[in-house]
Amino acid sequence: MHAKYGQQHQQDKSRELQRTLYLCAKKSRNRRFHAMYDRISRSDVILRAWKEVKANKGSAGTDGVTIEDIETYGVAAYLKEIQEDLRNSAYRPQAVKRVFIPKSDGRKRPLGIPTLKDRIVQAACRIVIEPVFEANFLPTSYGFRPKRSARGAIKEIRQGVARNWCVLDADIEGFFDNLDHELLMQLVERRISDRRVLKLIRGWLKCGVIEEHRTNPTEIGTPQGGVISPLLANIYLHAMDMMWASKYAELGKLVRYADDFVIICENRWIAQKALKAIGSILARLKLRLQTGKTQLVELGRKGFDFLGYHIHKFKSIRTGKYVPFMWPSTEAMKSICKQIHDLTNRRMDCVALEEIVQRLNWVIRGWCGYFRIGNASRKLKVLDQYLNMRLIKFLCKRGQRSKWNTVRANQWLKICGIQRFYIPNVCGRPL
Repeated sequence: MHAKYGQQHQQDKSRELQRTLYLCAKKSRNRRFHAMYDRISRSDVILRAWKEVKANKGSAGTDGVTIEDIETYGVAAYLKEIQEDLRNSAYRPQAVKRVFIPKSDGRKRPLGIPTLKDRIVQAACRIVIEPVFEANFLPTSYGFRPKRSARGAIKEIRQGVARNWCVLDADIEGFFDNLDHELLMQLVERRISDRRVLKLIRGWLKCGVIEEHRTNPTEIGTPQGGVISPLLANIYLHAMDMMWASKYAELGKLVRYADDFVIICENRWIAQKALKAIGSILARLKLRLQTGKTQLVELGRKGFDFLGYHIHKFKSIRTGKYVPFMWPSTEAMKSICKQIHDLTNRRMDCVALEEIVQRLNWVIRGWCGYFRIGNASRKLKVLDQYLNMRLIKFLCKRGQRSKWNTVRANQWLKICGIQRFYIPNVCGRPL
């Protein structure tokens, strides 16, 4: 009980530190902070960083050390060693492990996995420096920020689309792979002057990538998978937000989630001007738009996909006016169907039915928590039908039952406690 209270007290201290830094940064927008490194090595900050890394789970890096290994060795002793390495300036980042994860379009996304030690130090650094930059970030940015989310971005887009008729759906070509290190460090140095913190960040950028047992240097880009990478991405693209707000805000509303963004414009003519403007801004940041995926969408004719939603404007039956409608995109539907299929295929024969139901419920609750808004009812009913079909087929092949009908299936699903996608009077609630 005392240990738990002590950990809670340390976490409160780290949050108090964040509040203090945020207020100081908010009070003086041009202030540069110099005494930050010692705060990163504080025991309360490192303990909170460990908890965040552990909660995210994740695999081992190039050194092969896992969360279980650290718990076996002793968490307190391991964190003490990290603290001593930081205080003695003995900490050195290790190369990240490169893995590839499949994308929905058949391509593979490169992912860099730092070691657990590096992830803990990155998390500690993020805890300390994030409030300083958060004080400057604009409300147009929603990705990987405290108290902001993808649903907030969707709400902002829906409100903007209700009053406008054209959207620039933009995609930055290989953002994380092409991020310029020197320009990023210049942007970081606008708020952080502590040389030891700058050395840490530069070390993570330059540590290299191990791929096929060979270490490759990293001259540009930041690895997706690093704890500090989302904050660095927001720092980099905050320059884009500022340039747009100061010079081109009259062209349209910019809504950004990490490196994904849209610009909502009044008409196609203005959207074309916005396209040229954002292209020139990205050129100054040594980035460019991906021509194959960047498009101008006239909302009266077609819709667009953003953060898993498909957004379109249709004429309302009740009012006769064009209003925005939104539902899960085709890609999101394929993704959830694949997860259901993987949990109900023959490879799951050796798993108990209760565990399969538990896993399905976990997937369904998370998916519906995000998508059960807007005009998703029809899509959710389709998913319920698909779930029933997969479970009935799975049970028949498993030999549990010879024949099933829809009524008996629904009775069995209700008894076993399976979560439903569509729930009347809950689905389609407003944002």
